[in-house]
Amino acid sequence: MVNTVSFKKKPHTNGDAPSHTNGKSKWSFLFSLTDLKSIKQNKEGMGWSYLVFCLKDDVVLPALHFHHGDSKLLIESLEKYVVLCESPQDKRTLLVNCQNKGLSQSFENLLDEPAYGLIQAGLLDRRKLSWAIHRWKKIKKDPYTATLVGFSKVTNYIFDSLRGNDPSAHQRPPSEMADFLSDAIPGLKINQQEEPGFEVITRIDLGERPIVHRRDPVSLDEWSKNMDSEGRILNVDGMKQMIFRGGLSHVLRKQAWKFLLGYFPWDSTKEERTHLQKLKTDEYFRMKLQWKSVSEEQEKRNSRLRDYRSLIEKDVKRTDRTNKFYEGKDNPGLILLHDILMTYCMYDFDLGYVQGMSDLLSPLLYVMENEVDAFWCFVSYMDQMHQNFEEQMQGMKTQLIQLSTLLRLLDSGFCSYLESQDSGYLYFCFRWLLIRFKREFSFLDILRLWEVMWTELPCQNFHLLLCCAILESEKQQIIEKHYGFNEILKHINELSMKIDVEDVLCKAEAISMQMAKCKELPQAVCEILGLQNSEVTTPDSDTGEDENIGVISCSTPAFQNSSLPLITTNGTRDDNTRQLGMSQSVSRLTPA
Repeated sequence: MVNTVSFKKKPHTNGDAPSHTNGKSKWSFLFSLTDLKSIKQNKEGMGWSYLVFCLKDDVVLPALHFHHGDSKLLIESLEKYVVLCESPQDKRTLLVNCQNKGLSQSFENLLDEPAYGLIQAGLLDRRKLSWAIHRWKKIKKDPYTATLVGFSKVTNYIFDSLRGNDPSAHQRPPSEMADFLSDAIPGLKINQQEEPGFEVITRIDLGERPIVHRRDPVSLDEWSKNMDSEGRILNVDGMKQMIFRGGLSHVLRKQAWKFLLGYFPWDSTKEERTHLQKLKTDEYFRMKLQWKSVSEEQEKRNSRLRDYRSLIEKDVKRTDRTNKFYEGKDNPGLILLHDILMTYCMYDFDLGYVQGMSDLLSPLLYVMENEVDAFWCFVSYMDQMHQNFEEQMQGMKTQLIQLSTLLRLLDSGFCSYLESQDSGYLYFCFRWLLIRFKREFSFLDILRLWEVMWTELPCQNFHLLLCCAILESEKQQIIEKHYGFNEILKHINELSMKIDVEDVLCKAEAISMQMAKCKELPQAVCEILGLQNSEVTTPDSDTGEDENIGVISCSTPAFQNSSLPLITTNGTRDDNTRQLGMSQSVSRLTPA
């Protein structure tokens, strides 16, 4: 297989050159575009061109010389991210206007530039065009919220446009959706970059993949036998293993989920849990009273609370309405959904409510059948999922990069095929990652899947291996039928409710065992899965020596957090940002 790597730079602050003992990178520098103040160009007729970057803190970086020209190409690339204008005092100086409108700028490009082609290509009918115009007006008014809500409909619109039509009649304009996704998620660069990096072709033998069998769900009797007279769980690790292997009987979920989610400590007694529930009940209703007691006049002056309430009311009306627990008009379950989500806005007002949270809460309320317990379990779950819904979407970017790394190790050929179809971003996995497969499996299957993932076994980021298992099952059809961008997106969307949860769990566990036994795993993969580092360095290792090439050995899962650099398709590493490999906290997009 092709394992791509490249030279690695150490992280450093604005304008500070990294210290390398070999001196090769002594003139390297790194800065954030938000710190860029101006760019000075060379005088005309002075020979080769150069650019000098000046930062806001008056740091002037070394000149970049372009011996073969093309400095204008760099300027054009920068203009995709910042606004450049000529200085009135000096025509050689370009001033940077960093009033980045973020996602609103991305959607302004989407609607204004012909390259995106969503409207010009005829993919949207008049009704959808009206929606786009309406959405654009909302974006102008509130770019952040409207963009996130609007993005949720992108994959569905493309999917609907293809349904019932001849796919051959719709050839996607080049870079249409790839550019759109890149703009909608600032800084997302996974499998594409303008300049090629260095490749080292190696072969890693992952070894034979074991066959995995699952057991029956943990019964009430097994749970009771593992509890002492005061109500403590005796063998926590053993219980987690059993839950991972078979899940839970439904009668146990109301009790066991509180432990799995961290609402109840595993070593707590029954009396301690009763006391904790009383305290949490008081705290919940104090927060609920905060929004309940807001008058209409007050709410008129609190736009954020008003917007949270409006979005929650819309989402609750369409959450799991086919489930008997939520079906029908004036359903009490829907009222509880609404109240819990509004109370969560009081608990974490900075995050508030983002579309998709109702999907995470619905199964919890269904199992708990209790407003207070469901709320605190939701709080615990959101502690894990918080980064998925944050404005910068850093958690989503991290997970997509990690997934790309794992998938390339398992099947570099499939990754190359996806890249050839502009699908290397793995954007079609967004919904999977954002709400943890909630809309891909049946309601009962998602209960089983989530409780298995909450055990944090068999390794860190097990949900990424679930993605790999699903994609591996669909690889043959995608490649043999020569699916392009639209067809891949359509095919993945149509998998919803057709995936066998037990089969996927078996495959994902087998992949984890296969990797854990491999003695030549790349360092990046060890960090993603939380496997212990080896003593032998690789090009991925942070040694500061560019020429070290080797392999490492990874042993048992360590379940600790570790830093993970960004990895692009050809293996080059982007150390401008360093991500955290996460065990529970995995890292805003809305689901389609």
